[in-house]
Amino acid sequence: MDLALAPETLARWQFGITTVYHFLFVPLTISLAALTAGLQTAWVRTSKEKYLKATKFWGKLFLINIAMGVVTGIVQEFQFGMNWSDYSRFVGDIFGAPLAFEALIAFFFESTFIGLWIFGWDKLPKRVHLACIWMVSIGTVLSAYFILAANSWMQHPVGYRINEERGRAELTDFWQVLSQDTAVTQFFHTITAAFLVGGAFMVGIAAYHLARKKHIPVMRTSLRLGLVTVIFAGMLTAVSGDFLGKVMFKQQPMKMAAAEALWDGEAPAPFSLFAYGDVDKGHNKVAIEIPGVLSFLANGDFHSYVPGINDINKSEQEKFGPGDYRPNIPVAYWGFRWMIGFGMASFAIGLLGLWLTRKKFLLPQALRTGEDEVPNLVLFRKKALSPRFSRWYWIVALWTMTFPLIATSWGWIFTEMGRQPWVVYGVLRTSDAVSPGVSQGEVLTSMIIFTLLYAVLAVIEVKLMVKYVKLGPPELTEADLNPPTKIGGDDRDPDRPMAFSY
Repeated sequence: MDLALAPETLARWQFGITTVYHFLFVPLTISLAALTAGLQTAWVRTSKEKYLKATKFWGKLFLINIAMGVVTGIVQEFQFGMNWSDYSRFVGDIFGAPLAFEALIAFFFESTFIGLWIFGWDKLPKRVHLACIWMVSIGTVLSAYFILAANSWMQHPVGYRINEERGRAELTDFWQVLSQDTAVTQFFHTITAAFLVGGAFMVGIAAYHLARKKHIPVMRTSLRLGLVTVIFAGMLTAVSGDFLGKVMFKQQPMKMAAAEALWDGEAPAPFSLFAYGDVDKGHNKVAIEIPGVLSFLANGDFHSYVPGINDINKSEQEKFGPGDYRPNIPVAYWGFRWMIGFGMASFAIGLLGLWLTRKKFLLPQALRTGEDEVPNLVLFRKKALSPRFSRWYWIVALWTMTFPLIATSWGWIFTEMGRQPWVVYGVLRTSDAVSPGVSQGEVLTSMIIFTLLYAVLAVIEVKLMVKYVKLGPPELTEADLNPPTKIGGDDRDPDRPMAFSY
């Protein structure tokens, strides 16, 4: 049988396709929930209409995104039983515990309070309604933590023992699973990256409207919020990435050696800017490097020793038996760089945008004419930039919204593929985790169906997003501006039908 069509390979492809697709929605859901809650808080505190319009606009996009995320996320759990039954049988006692907490606690928060938030605009007092969206935001963060704790156990298994009689791993310390440094650092890095995604998303859409001088008060506020979010999230993502990198150098040295195409251990070890090599022979043909930087990233010391791919492969062969314990080196190497490159590009464009908007070189000013706000064509407080530069910045800002999504996708590909050939590092190989009774044809059929279904969902998602992005913030009604002061809205007409805000 062709290895490329083996059930294990097909199962990995299917899980990879569905997981990367699902993860496009996860960081945006986490960040948009918190940013929407922040905008609604500003409205409750100031009663300014621009904050309420922004809340409803970004809240609508958040609801579209979370609905798609829930639909695509359900498929992930079914795959553990369909294609990875041996994995589920071996580690289900441990892996299932944080996932159960995610469903019972985090998803309960999200599903319950998101319903109250959607239908409660004309039924709940302002502060109670505001509390609902904050509870949704807390739920998304808790959900991320429990899922990342489960994934971190796969990266660095702790708090368990192997029951030789039953042939499975059993949980001995659930708190250790939740609190190990792998889970904490991976959570910190993932959450900060999520806000980088959300900030860039907000910047791109605000840039689209501002370039057309539409909805200026709302989009100016959104642009500034998005830019500030990108800057702080970008800095924190870099810091958290450094912490996570140091943890991985200790726990998964092969993954980090592959990320740098470091074939033989060195002291000091260089950071690779570009490398091209021969994987079969285990060396680089071309290498552009910065001396000592990898040693500092690994150990905080520019002169420390960092083991290479060949050294680690040999030691793992001695520990675990004959075999090739190297991941796909090109994917690990370039995935690591695309993750860093697109993330840094987002931060740089955000930093430039924050400086330009501080000087008001790019932002159209809103003038009041009677009850209407119109854009003033005298756009700049000081010296104006060239129209060509302004135009190109808006275009770049619009496309920047895709950069963090590319970075986070490649980050997860690197995280998971860099662990290979292990599904649970040092405990269970991927080849031993696949369902033994599933045929090549069954996996191929389900993979094709899921891929086509997800393609259809992608078209629906994009069309919905584009439609509501182009519509812009909604016009406010009297009910929006004067919410009830009692739960249930009894201080107004009790017989009116309940409004569905979206």
